[in-house]
Amino acid sequence: MSSDVSLYSVEKGSGAPLILLHGNGENGAYFARQIEYFSRFFRVIAVDTRGHGRSPRGEAPFTIRQFAEDLRAFMDEKAVEKADLLGFSDGGNIALVFALRYPERVNRLILNGANLSGGGVKARYQLPIVLGWRIASLFAERSEKARRNAEMLGLMVNDPEIDPEALCAVKNKTLVIAGTRDMIRERHTRLIAEKIPGAQLALLPGSHFVAAENPEAFNRAVAEFLGV
Repeated sequence: MSSDVSLYSVEKGSGAPLILLHGNGENGAYFARQIEYFSRFFRVIAVDTRGHGRSPRGEAPFTIRQFAEDLRAFMDEKAVEKADLLGFSDGGNIALVFALRYPERVNRLILNGANLSGGGVKARYQLPIVLGWRIASLFAERSEKARRNAEMLGLMVNDPEIDPEALCAVKNKTLVIAGTRDMIRERHTRLIAEKIPGAQLALLPGSHFVAAENPEAFNRAVAEFLGV
């Protein structure tokens, strides 16, 4: 699996690379407060995923695993041999898949609001997503807007489908972080932290979007983990 797109990114700071991966339907600007804070210590690179923000859609599959391949190609393009990865939501899922495939390209791993499957999302959030995906899929052949919507929602219905036992293979130093009112089930977040050997767990006051809502606490937790 290769990449057919060149991803858009914003860079700030210098030093060891810290790559930020946003969530579904967003772009790198989600991390505005993290870019500002961490650029004092790192070469911060906020990436727009394929078909998000300013990155082109391309022709390759619209899947978490393809996004992981896009990240590998992006790092090659930027001459980044190894980086710390901070992924939020679908970005966390991309970071996890990437770390499983290319552990030698990852220094430390920060998974914020990641999930292994749709079952990890609280039903009151996941059921409308599944319904929206089914409706959009019905009209996908007749409407470009519906097709794009079906693709986006499909990421949250069909991906990433990672076996919890596979996480035992993650050898990178890892921080699993989520909000106390997250849309991801707390037991699911705890499962991820338990299955990754030596992973640290941080539950911070806030929702799924805790990095944007409570940036001081979020940045402090991540900075402590990264030793800055």
